[in-house]
Order: sequence, then C-alpha cells, then structure tokens
Amino acid sequence: MSTRFQFDISVRSGAARTGTIQMMRGEIRTPAFMPVGTAATVKGMKPESVRAAGADIILGNTYHLMLRPGAERVARLGGLHKFMNWDRPILTDSGGYQVMSLSDLNKLTEEGVEFRSHLDGSKHMLTPERSMEIQRLLGSDIVMAFDECPRADRPLAEIEASMEMSMRWAKRSRDAFDAGGEHAARAALFGIQQGALDETLRRRSAEALSEIGFDGYAIGGLAVGEGQEAMFATLDFAPGQLPDNAPRYLMGVGKPDDLVGAVERGVDMFDCVLPTRSGRNGQAFTWDGPMNLRNARFAEDTDPLDSKCACPTCATYSRAYLHHLIKSGEMLGAMLLTEHNIGFYQQLMQAMRDAIAQDRFAAFARGFRDTYLRTG
Repeated sequence: MSTRFQFDISVRSGAARTGTIQMMRGEIRTPAFMPVGTAATVKGMKPESVRAAGADIILGNTYHLMLRPGAERVARLGGLHKFMNWDRPILTDSGGYQVMSLSDLNKLTEEGVEFRSHLDGSKHMLTPERSMEIQRLLGSDIVMAFDECPRADRPLAEIEASMEMSMRWAKRSRDAFDAGGEHAARAALFGIQQGALDETLRRRSAEALSEIGFDGYAIGGLAVGEGQEAMFATLDFAPGQLPDNAPRYLMGVGKPDDLVGAVERGVDMFDCVLPTRSGRNGQAFTWDGPMNLRNARFAEDTDPLDSKCACPTCATYSRAYLHHLIKSGEMLGAMLLTEHNIGFYQQLMQAMRDAIAQDRFAAFARGFRDTYLRTG
C-alpha cells in the first residue's frame, strides 16, 4: 500500500529545509508552491500545463466549490481529481477565510458561521464538521482544519478569543476528519496556527495544535494587510513554535521575495493567487523583478520576457507580442503570462531546493534579493 503521509527532511541550510512529502497520489517536493485552483481550475491553464511547469500539488477552495457546483455534485461526478483532470495531490482550504472575507456574514457563533452566498444570497452554515464533510466529498488529499482568521489590527483580546475558538474548532475538525472512514485512511489533516502578530498567542496556539496532533501545521493570519516587515517579524518565531518534523505551510503567500524570506525562516509550503491574478492583469514576475507588460516601452521590444526563464512563453514569444496581446485585451495574453508566472514560481522553488541541498541558501537569498529588488 502507498504511503498515506510521510514527510522527510533531507537537508537543512540555516533554518531552511528541503525534503519530500509522500502521499498516495504522489510526491511533493518541499519547499513547495501550490498554484491556486479556486473553482476546480488554475485560471488560464490546462492541468497538464500546470504539471509540466513543475507543480506537484494544487489548491482547491472549499467555499467556492461548496457553492458552485456543490460538493455533493462533485462527489457524484467522481471527486475533484477526476472532475478537473488532476491526478496528483490536492490541498483544500477549510472555507473559513472566504466566509469571513467574501460573504454577507450573518452570524459567527461557537457552532460555526452562518452566512449568505456571494453568488445568490442563499443561506448556509459552515461548521468544523461540515467543512470536513465537504473536503471529504471533494476527495481532498490534504484537508485543512476549520478556523477563523482575524485581521492583525483587531484588539488583542479579540484576537485571543478568536484563536482560542479556532483551537476548539481544530479539535472538532480532528474528530470529524477521523470519523471519515476510507477518506481519513488515505488523506492528511493540517491544523492552523493563529494569534496574529503576537508571539505568546502563537505559542499557545502551536501548543494546542501539537496536543491535538496533525500531519502538518499551517501558519494562518498573515498576509492579510500587515505588510512584509511585520510578517517576517512574526515568521522569525512562528515556524519554530511548530513541530520540527512536520511540514509548515504559510497560507496565502505571496510575492517571490516573500517566498524566499519565508523559506529562509523555515517554511515548507505556500499558495497564492498572485501568479495567476497578475498574469491576467499584465504583470509578469521575472528574475530581474516584476514587469508590467502594459508599459509602452515594450511595444517594439523583441527580447523574450525573461531570458533566464525556461517556460514555453519565454521560449516562444517576444515582449512586443505580449504587450500587444495585453493592450488588445486578447485572452491569449493572460494565458501566456499566467503560464510564465506559474513556471517562474516553480523554477524559483526548484532553485531554492537546490540551494538548500547544496547548503548555500543564505547566499542564494542575498543574490536573489539583490537582483529581484533592485530598482532601475
């Protein structure tokens, strides 16, 4: 029988780690970046192209999928992997963050969250138990515990109360996941550390999660408006509070320099909509920094988008052509820039894995920032 879940760290370079997660649907190389497939699609890309770019795992969104097409429908159609033609691991988030940020929030109680759909106004109730059920119906490989994600600028007493409730929800998530029979026997469950920017609250959260016991641990509640400096200050202590022998997943992050700084601080997994969203809006990430293809200076630029990038877009198309597509509103422009951005992110992760394996990560990080963050 294939391995349900096994995480092995092969090499460390400072606090950075590289290794592998073994699951029944395949191996995930860490540090890993998970392209976001919100509604059962990584926007603008075929699944086979996402895999060809180097992605070992993608993320699906519980909130969006429960509303459309519906988790029960996805289950009847054979599960999310079959539905979207992706045969490798899928991580699903719990839906908690989207409920708080997208819906017309009706009522938050100890039981869960009652909310109205942003699509049609229909009323729904999301609890730890229902979140586990939806993720089971989708056939998720890595299931996320249900939590609340407060903004870092809320009063500390509110953040503390929210964290404590999230830890009670984590235990309910664990119990509901474990009752999932066949799915629980092949999938993994991650807990989510909360506590905003406060070291003591984060430590209490980590201790509560460790006592419950999870396959991996996410760092939640960051990249929600606090800025990179505050995020890194929190990451200076938060990863080390979590079990060393389990993957650490920083949710919703981020820009390329965010990823490098977080790996430098001991994070193993990431997801973010940025590479796809930016691609649809004419922005490309390159080894020399972000590039806005709407800029008139690219109108007659025959160079490839990034001469150091190995993606099909850079091998085939000029900056001038990409500029034309974006300015013309042609969907191919969004598709090609998305393909490049996803490819660039995966090449960045591979470069970080290689640098850690050769115990030169500090030098790699310095060199990356010198090039990526330099201003013209």
